[in-house]
Amino acid sequence: MSPPDEEKPKGERRRGDFLGISAIAAGLLSGLASEKLSQSLESGGWIKVAGWSLTIVFFVIWAVYNAPVVKRKYRSWRTGTGATSTPSELRAAAEEAEQWLVALGSEAGGLAAAEWFEQNEPRLRYMLASEKPVAAAADDLARICDALDAWYVRQRRPEDLLELSDYLLTVAEGCGRQDLEELATARGATAYRLLGELDTAIARIGISANVAPSRRGHSRTAAALDTRRQVELALVHLARADAAPAGNERDEAVAHARSRLDDARLSRPGPDLAADVAISINLAIVQLYQEDAEGALDLLKPAAARAAAAGDRSAQAHAFELIGVAAWMLERRDEAVKWWGRAEHHYSEIDEREGQGRCLQHLGSAAIVAGDRDGGCKLLRQSAVLRSFESPLLARYLEAGTETVATPPEPAPRGRGVGGWLRRRIELWRLR
Repeated sequence: MSPPDEEKPKGERRRGDFLGISAIAAGLLSGLASEKLSQSLESGGWIKVAGWSLTIVFFVIWAVYNAPVVKRKYRSWRTGTGATSTPSELRAAAEEAEQWLVALGSEAGGLAAAEWFEQNEPRLRYMLASEKPVAAAADDLARICDALDAWYVRQRRPEDLLELSDYLLTVAEGCGRQDLEELATARGATAYRLLGELDTAIARIGISANVAPSRRGHSRTAAALDTRRQVELALVHLARADAAPAGNERDEAVAHARSRLDDARLSRPGPDLAADVAISINLAIVQLYQEDAEGALDLLKPAAARAAAAGDRSAQAHAFELIGVAAWMLERRDEAVKWWGRAEHHYSEIDEREGQGRCLQHLGSAAIVAGDRDGGCKLLRQSAVLRSFESPLLARYLEAGTETVATPPEPAPRGRGVGGWLRRRIELWRLR
């Protein structure tokens, strides 16, 4: 995971440039001092004293410039790790990342958190690459991985998420930490699902369950990880439903998803508002797959209220977006547009570009259906800029919007098209 020089944090590059300049300066000063010393030794009296004084001054300057380098080299030699961070520096970085993770997607600090992750993600990756995964550092490394996990899922970066999972697995195996191994394999399942490798994702979920240490009993950590696995399995089944043709295969996949979500609701670790909101939203998605829009609304409106009470602007925006889907399916198109507009505004407030792009796609396709092709295409092009991956459905809307005769597709088609249009990543729970 070691990044190339251009990927190192700006602070690291500046410090490296500064130290390089100081080394050159020290070399020049040393050469000058040597020359002056030789001259002074050939002379006598006060000239000799001045020569020695000049040498001492130059040595002090060199020591001041290079003290950080010497200290770091000495520390690496003493510990034998070659680490670039002290334990206190690693702990501070882990605590900072954890604090911004809590703020990510929130009403109070969601935008600031997104900006922080955008700027500091390379620094956190570099710290992980530079640290030897020893037992004393395992918990702090895991906390940094937690933060990056949420960021990569939000940004739809499955390759980075898989790399992070492999790194945490290395830490777990090196330290004999079954809890971290269990979490790492569950995280890998999410990465493989996002990559479309659904069989591998299910295999990883099974490995995670087998790794779970039985001695933990019914602890809160065990319950949280069990809930994560159940929700992840549900999302895998929904992905399979999206890929399946309408009929028994698709209906069976949706039924499996619902069963896993029911299990997740039972296994969640006590009163957990965030878990309850996430499970309710996913159950509503199942209802929409089954074309039960009224049933979905019965779940989504309370979920939106609970998300608002928790200050979770991301979950609230997601609920609003899906309420718009249900309204469109019920042929209440003006109401659907209103909900999508609210969801787009909430997403923009926390800089969640994927969600914002989806809502612009909904609004653009709705405008085209209403006959406003120019306005609709403008919204769809804005959506394309924000989306972090190629959307075949978005391309279809844009193509339909430029046609002058063909009837454009509706933004929330019934049947098989509902699945791909609904899918969205779900934030899961961190290891506590």
